[in-house]
Amino acid sequence: MILAPSILAADLGHLADAAAAIQRGGAGLVHVDVMDGRFVPNISLGPVVVKALRRATTLPIDVHLMVESAEPYLDTFVDAGAASVSVHVEAVVHLQRALAQLKARGVRTGVALNPSTPIAALEEILPELDFVLVMSVNPGFAGQEFLPGVLEKIRRLRRALDERGLAAQIQVDGGVHLGNIRSVVQAGAGVIVAGAAAFSQGDPEAACRALVEAAGG
Repeated sequence: MILAPSILAADLGHLADAAAAIQRGGAGLVHVDVMDGRFVPNISLGPVVVKALRRATTLPIDVHLMVESAEPYLDTFVDAGAASVSVHVEAVVHLQRALAQLKARGVRTGVALNPSTPIAALEEILPELDFVLVMSVNPGFAGQEFLPGVLEKIRRLRRALDERGLAAQIQVDGGVHLGNIRSVVQAGAGVIVAGAAAFSQGDPEAACRALVEAAGG
């Protein structure tokens, strides 16, 4: 299991300290949520923050684009330092073209599924993905409750990948905490995004260690 704390939940006034703490705690990625106030009802971080993170940590930076018409921003975030980028099915007109653009830049590519977006939406593109980001809350705000029905969605996606012999990882984002992280991993998730669970207690290093341990190491 790879832990990917969402830096949006950190104290952004101490960004470098937060990045160092989660790395000491066992995080394998830094997750950056990018919201435009249109695709989701919130506005968050942009390429300037990704550039700052790139200087502050050696961890790979995972960018989740929750924006309308994501295509014009792909190169911008890669140039800023993203090592992986995910886009939403609903946010790009030509999904295969957008993913090919990212692959040409040498970054890992993913597609995000909202809770109501079916796995079938990925039928034609699944073999080209490095990961699938399964949203376990409706995107836009941190601190939401995990939607329990998403566990079965993760299991179905895991079966679909295994049956086709595909190596894409399953990333899960939203409402994951100490009490449910083990069940999410057992359902088939390989990457766990944690926001409030990593940063809300004031000691992100200890929180990350506890999450990794609760997931089963």
